[in-house]
Amino acid sequence: MPPCEQGSRKIQLPYINKFETVWEYKAAFLSGRIDFISSIGPVCPICNHTDCYRPITPYFRYAIDLFPQLKKEKIPIARFLCRSQKRTFSLLPIQLIPYFQYTAHAVLATLLLGLSCWQKGRRGFYGACLAVNPDSLVTPFLVMYWLTITVRSFRRAHARLGRVLDLKEICSTKIRIAWSEVRSYFWALGINPQIPWWPQFQALLHQYSRSTGQFLFGKPSQHRIATG
Repeated sequence: MPPCEQGSRKIQLPYINKFETVWEYKAAFLSGRIDFISSIGPVCPICNHTDCYRPITPYFRYAIDLFPQLKKEKIPIARFLCRSQKRTFSLLPIQLIPYFQYTAHAVLATLLLGLSCWQKGRRGFYGACLAVNPDSLVTPFLVMYWLTITVRSFRRAHARLGRVLDLKEICSTKIRIAWSEVRSYFWALGINPQIPWWPQFQALLHQYSRSTGQFLFGKPSQHRIATG
């Protein structure tokens, strides 16, 4: 993993794993079956020195999945301390998105529902809400936010994704309809409701984070503007 920016307060790095769900990750974490040190390597991602960091007490955050059923639980997140700079970094599993409670799977699957409604001439944001569990607290505004972030993330990663997938037919512009654009990306990336799309896409998440050291979706703490 590359060294982190010196001026950031909190550091979130992707924990690249092949667990099918975030719940499998949680079970492995709590049973002590994850070797985070081997995943990070000997070099501290903050100061770039060897054997500098050490594990500290993890923190817990909520994760929500919607499919095949609504599930909400607290998930442990591994944390580490850079001894030389006295700063911490955490490893967020790639099944999650920084600052999102809903899993990447929940977000994309909900957008698929909204896309289906939009293609039928209905309002995609409202249609997606009606299609998920009513106790999920998903709102049209939240679906609209997910669509915006997803399109922005695909645009940011377009060049990198284009190295392994055919994205030549996708032309991202600010005036393009978001549902139309996300449809183009979904189809190119194999996100299709007619097939079991998540395992293939999770492999893409794994590959993207492995090659870039970054999250495909969302902005981690170190890339957010500090306020106050």
